[in-house]
Amino acid sequence: MDQDKKKYLIKKLDWVTTIVPFICVLILCLLFMVFPQKSTDVLSSIRFFLGNEFGSYYLLIGLGVFLCSLYMAFSRYGKIKLGNIEKPQYSNFKWGTMMFTAGLAADILFYSLCEWVLYANEPHIADMGTFQDWASTYPLFHWGPIPWSFYMVLAVAFGFMLHVRKRTKQKYSEACRPILGKHVDGIGGKVIDLIAVFALLAGTATTFSLATPLLSMAISRVTGIPESNMLTILILVIICVVYTITVYFGMKGIAKLAASCTWLFFGLLLYVLIGGGEARYTIETGVTAIGNMVQNFIGMSTWTDALRTSSFPQNWTIFYWAYWMVWCVATPFFIGTISKGRTIRQTVLGGYCFGLSGTFTSFIILGNYSLALQTKGHLDVMGIYAATGDLYQTIMAIFETLPLAKLGLILLAVTMIAFYATSFDALTMVASSYSYKELPSDAQPDKHVKLFWAILLMLFPIALIFSENSMANLQTVSIIAAFPIGIIILLILFSFFKDAREYLDHCEGGEIPGNKIEKEKTRAN
Repeated sequence: MDQDKKKYLIKKLDWVTTIVPFICVLILCLLFMVFPQKSTDVLSSIRFFLGNEFGSYYLLIGLGVFLCSLYMAFSRYGKIKLGNIEKPQYSNFKWGTMMFTAGLAADILFYSLCEWVLYANEPHIADMGTFQDWASTYPLFHWGPIPWSFYMVLAVAFGFMLHVRKRTKQKYSEACRPILGKHVDGIGGKVIDLIAVFALLAGTATTFSLATPLLSMAISRVTGIPESNMLTILILVIICVVYTITVYFGMKGIAKLAASCTWLFFGLLLYVLIGGGEARYTIETGVTAIGNMVQNFIGMSTWTDALRTSSFPQNWTIFYWAYWMVWCVATPFFIGTISKGRTIRQTVLGGYCFGLSGTFTSFIILGNYSLALQTKGHLDVMGIYAATGDLYQTIMAIFETLPLAKLGLILLAVTMIAFYATSFDALTMVASSYSYKELPSDAQPDKHVKLFWAILLMLFPIALIFSENSMANLQTVSIIAAFPIGIIILLILFSFFKDAREYLDHCEGGEIPGNKIEKEKTRAN
């Protein structure tokens, strides 16, 4: 890069929202390593306070956002087209695969294998009925319509902001402009952006704490290489190289990687469904679980356990809503960007179609296979988890019941690596865009900025490998960060409806003329 381009790039970057959150997370990491026990106690007490005293806040936001997404799709707002182009920028398959893999696809794959085990001994499950029915229902609920609704409503808001209103600031604060007005350009806007980037960094830094031990264990079982921190770091470096190469080539590279890992995902599901020999039980249990969730959806969404007889919603439902809210900083921006040319109705309903179909299929096939092993007496999955307290050992035991187990572990490891690489592609693109003071929706960040974020997003997980407490603490920080993120989400939604209503009011007879306000254009001519 020559000097003139370098100076021009430096002027365009927003250094405050790029550097300050990075320094904050770095300081937190150091504090966690120097004062591990004290920091754990402080963060746990804050997290308990928020979950115990403000649990209704998270639950009501979750249900409210879900209902809001349906209103967006089926009201007059659903006709608005996100972008003045004749047909969508990406085909349905490319769009769907990029959207699903850009979210928590790797986490979905991980929890699909074992989540029912976490619920099986909960008193609340026993109160609801048999764990056969309800331990398979709650995973679909906690990874289902409400979590995906967080993505959908914000993707619509950001897509409207970028493709319809043609705003050039790709930031959380800019989406609040219709409500906050000029305050977005002042301290208020900076605070919103700092909270958003901080949550992004904290969530990103800990997401690998879920899968890397499983990947390390799988590769160790297949190759005979001893499990170690160096093996885990090697896995992280491989993921980093894959997503750095793809993000360097822009959206085309991301689309190809997303399609590739989707086919790997289908292969893994077919391997378990057919090779496990429990296809009938797996599918029937899944159908029952979907029925249970639909029939009890409102009750599950609003149950607060006021007497704290089991604290199930505090331990699980509220935790998951907060976890998805933190990830709303990046993924909806990416979905909104790739939804150009689709109407709001198509974006919301298509998002639910691809997001829920991929999520439910994963939980039904992978989760119910291991549930079949338990209920039919083939493998004491619950006993293994109770004895070891280790989900990774439990998953290894489950895979060893499958034919050609080593081949299955290789397929699992490759799929998870591809999922993580694709998720970080999307994160890198969004974080790079966020670093600019202004960036048009059809422009891509400089390759050097993308490379900076690609490396930075991987450094924290590598540093935190050597301190498990720090990983757990930073994850708790990201959950705590969801509290202000929830307020910002509400601001964005109110801003969207205000802005979209004004847009529709300028359109004659309620007809939506692409993305141009024809009435104003006619007057100008």
